[in-house]
Amino acid sequence: MALAPTAPSSELVPAEGSVRQSLARLDADPRDNWPPRARRLFEYLSAIYGERDALPTLAAAWLAHQRSDGTRKTYAQNFKLLETYVRERGVHPLAVNFLLADAFANHLKSLPTLVWRGGKRMPEGKPRDDATRHNVLSACSSFFKFVLQTKALPKEKLDANPFDGVLYPAIDPLFTRTEGLTEAEYVTLARTARDEHPCRRTAFRLYVLILVLYHLCLRIEAALGARIEELGYDKGHHTLEVQIKGGTWVTKPVPPFVWHAIQTLIGDRTEGFIFCTSTGNRLDEPSQWRAIRATAQRAGLPQKKLGPHSLKHSTITHALDRPGARPDKIQHWADHKDPRTTQRYDQRRGALEGNPAYDAAAAMAEQLEA
Repeated sequence: MALAPTAPSSELVPAEGSVRQSLARLDADPRDNWPPRARRLFEYLSAIYGERDALPTLAAAWLAHQRSDGTRKTYAQNFKLLETYVRERGVHPLAVNFLLADAFANHLKSLPTLVWRGGKRMPEGKPRDDATRHNVLSACSSFFKFVLQTKALPKEKLDANPFDGVLYPAIDPLFTRTEGLTEAEYVTLARTARDEHPCRRTAFRLYVLILVLYHLCLRIEAALGARIEELGYDKGHHTLEVQIKGGTWVTKPVPPFVWHAIQTLIGDRTEGFIFCTSTGNRLDEPSQWRAIRATAQRAGLPQKKLGPHSLKHSTITHALDRPGARPDKIQHWADHKDPRTTQRYDQRRGALEGNPAYDAAAAMAEQLEA
């Protein structure tokens, strides 16, 4: 028995014409300003369902609606998981109901992840953990919430978010899989990037990137998007304006030795990305993940999955561990709206060393043993 009705794509097109045609009737077509990821998703879905179907335009518009490219990237990947699952079961994505959404949530528990094998991505990896499955379901729910807000489909076709009521995996809000570094390990990583990188042309660039990620407390997408034009000076401080997760802009103070390293890297360039290829293009994130992980291995560090985000986790942990640390200032420096997010980055949480159990025992042991 089918979990959801199979609906021909033509039935899902609004009565007054396709969503795509509705946009085209506007004086200025919003699709002209779609970001690249939205365009790519439109092309991907159009090849399957056709351009007259409502799905390609709605899905692409949903991606374009997101504030950051990082969110668009994750949402596109997660939506494709749902699209593939329901299509293989003969159901149009816009005809998904609660039962099928719930079945998809259970399917994720055993769905292999993609891993590289012989230059190809093969479905041979471990299934997604609870936190990742939670993110997949959140993305799918976001899509249907957006479609309902557009009112592009009649209520008899879609009257509720099918992911409302789906049981998400229970996760610890303070849990993180990111591995951290000690201060000594960070220094070793930075020195290895600078002095022992096999490609001398990119060695200093990687070194400066590691400095910026750690000392400016940035995510990799923010650092790679940083531009020379946004370097500045304000009231005795060197500064860098960057766009962070969520799309907002912040001004970061740049410590003197990091500023000097940046100036050495950019040389006489006056515009463009601080971290760029030889042709001036922005560096891609996967290449820098690989470079940092390879550098960690070369440095003999024990962490198996060290990446750019490990540097942000580490610098927050180190800051919180220093005498006189101000959690409120560290939260602001880390660009976190919620102090609980900063707590999640604190790798000291759960550490045995300095655990309050020892203080409690020391205070009571003498009386109890009397």
